[in-house]
Parts: sequence; structure tokens; C-alpha cells
Amino acid sequence: MAGTASSAPGPRFEHGLVLGKFYPLHVGHQHLVRTALQQCRRVTVQVLGATVESIPLEVRADWLREEHPTARVVAAVDDAPVDFGSDAAWAEHMVVIEGLLDRPVDAVFSSDGYGSELADRLGASWVQVDAGRMLHPVSGTAVRADPAALWWALAPSVRAWLTPRVVVLGAESTGSTTLAEALARALGTDWVPEYGRLHSEVRDGGLDAPWRSDEFELIVDRQIGWEDAARRRVPRPLLVCDTDVLATAVWHERYVGPAPEALWARAAQHRPVLYLLSGDEIPFVDDGMRDGEHLRHDMQQRFRDVLTAQPVPWTEVRGSVAERVAAAVPLVEEAVAGALRFALPLEQQAQADRLHDASGRG
Repeated sequence: MAGTASSAPGPRFEHGLVLGKFYPLHVGHQHLVRTALQQCRRVTVQVLGATVESIPLEVRADWLREEHPTARVVAAVDDAPVDFGSDAAWAEHMVVIEGLLDRPVDAVFSSDGYGSELADRLGASWVQVDAGRMLHPVSGTAVRADPAALWWALAPSVRAWLTPRVVVLGAESTGSTTLAEALARALGTDWVPEYGRLHSEVRDGGLDAPWRSDEFELIVDRQIGWEDAARRRVPRPLLVCDTDVLATAVWHERYVGPAPEALWARAAQHRPVLYLLSGDEIPFVDDGMRDGEHLRHDMQQRFRDVLTAQPVPWTEVRGSVAERVAAAVPLVEEAVAGALRFALPLEQQAQADRLHDASGRG
């Protein structure tokens, strides 16, 4: 007897809309987008940010495109006041929202109550998702206030953008690698080793062959690649790096000659939040890959000069490994806290301005 084929029900809606600041994108936002994708043939996600905010709109849009590649993601600046009781404010918002739509929508997905009004203005149905944030108790405000506490709620792409880097560098045999590893362990995070050392071991001709500029370009590319991959998986918002582009430019001077301007430019575009220079007061150890103790102090001074000439804070740490770590930890924590400060979103900035004005009149 032939069976009767059954077909699964199709999507409830033709075109769904999700909008928000995504400042930053978190698991609650992602649940909202996934719900819309499950119930609609097509979903548009609008990233609406204000000029006062400190994460670029396109960065936020790229996060959503990576995490939800089947959604249509668009972005625009929306500096209209956030006042859901004001028809004039709604009219300003609707100019932006409707301007980003390439076709009408028949469903609006949101967690918050404004979705009902928005749906009415668009002639669509409102689908409320996770009312009261019971399923995902997280908000952009909470993430901005304490990213480390809500690190679990952030996608790898968001973690990568938010994670500050601290770079350990120094002349040969100053303990920079040992310090990087020990510092990461003390701070409960990951560290990235020096790609240049690996390259030195496998390069054609070994250590005796003359160095070329293109090798240093390769080293920079691979080093940044290692860092980018590590930033996606760090257990907290901090990555410790054993060397970086700036250090590679200094080593280019040593082995080839003056570094190309392009290399210095890449260093300027890829700055950490803090440099730690490992001191050269410890005994020199020749591991078979080093130039020799007679060059160490001159190279150390060159690092001091280069670090002094650039804008990132730096300090030279000396003593035992434990003493170096103890000196570095508070500096790192301070630098990371400064890097993870966010500008207030538009509605909070307006509220802060009103409070300031009221206190001034008092």
C-alpha cells in the first residue's frame, strides 16, 4: 500500500525584520535573529547606531553577517531621540528604517515592547521573542558594563574585536617568552608565541643565509594571523603576545637594514594597549639561535628608544619571573580596563546630559 507523503509546514512569514544597536552583539540578539530565520522566508537585520557610540556600525554589521550568513544585514546611523512616546521621534526613526528596506515586511521580531508600535507602523505582525529576557538574561548595557563577566554570551567574532592585546618584547635572552607565558597563566588567559622563531628554524639556508625584507613581511602576516585566531578563543578579554609588528621592524633593522615605511605603518595600525619590555639584567643564555651577548645591550637600548617614540604605554620589568609578573599584572589590568570602556549609547547619553543639567541648576 503506497504511503502518503507529508510536507513540513512552510514559514509563517514572507519577510521578517529584526533591528537593534547590537552594541555589542550577544547571545540574546542571536536568538532573536535565529527565531526570525526559522519563521520567515527572508530576514532583514538592521543595525541602527548613533554617532556617539564607539563600535563602528560596519564592525557590528560584519559580526551579524558572519554569525547569520543567510540574513540580509544593513546598517545606518540613527541619531533620532529614543522616545517611544513621541510621534515626532518615531517619524524620524521610520525614515531610517523604511529607507533600509528593499521590500515590505510582514513580521517584526523583538524582545522589547517597542516592537508592537513598529509593527503597526509597518503594517506587519509583531512576534515577541524571549519577553523579559528570561531565556537569555543578557543585555548590551550589561555587556558594556562588564564584558569579562558576560564573555560567555559573545560570539567568537565579537570576542576577537573586543580583546585587548598586551605585548612582551625585548632583546635576545631577556626572558620575554618566559614572561609572556607566565603572565598569561597568572591572568587566566592565552598567549601567542613568536612566529619569527619558528621561521628561523625552517627558513631556507638556516641561520647563516642572509635575511630578506619579504621574510619579515611573512613573519608579520603569520604573527597577526596567530593573534587573530587566538583572540576568538581567549577565555577572558585579554591576549598576551610574545612580540608584534613593532618588534619585527626592530629586528629588520638588525638583520637587513632600515625597515620599510610600510612595516612601520603596519605597526602603527596594529597597536596593543600595553608594551612590557623584559629587562636585560639577567644572565645571557646561548641556545644556538642567538647573535651573542655583545649585541644584547645595544638591541635593548634600541627597543627602549623605539618604545619611547610611540604612543602606547610601556614599562621595563626586571628581576625574577615572579617579580616581573607581580610588577606587570596591575599595569595589564589597568590597561585592559581602559580599553574596554564604551561610549554611552544615545539614550543613556541624553539621560546623563539631563541629569548633569539638573544638577547644575541645583
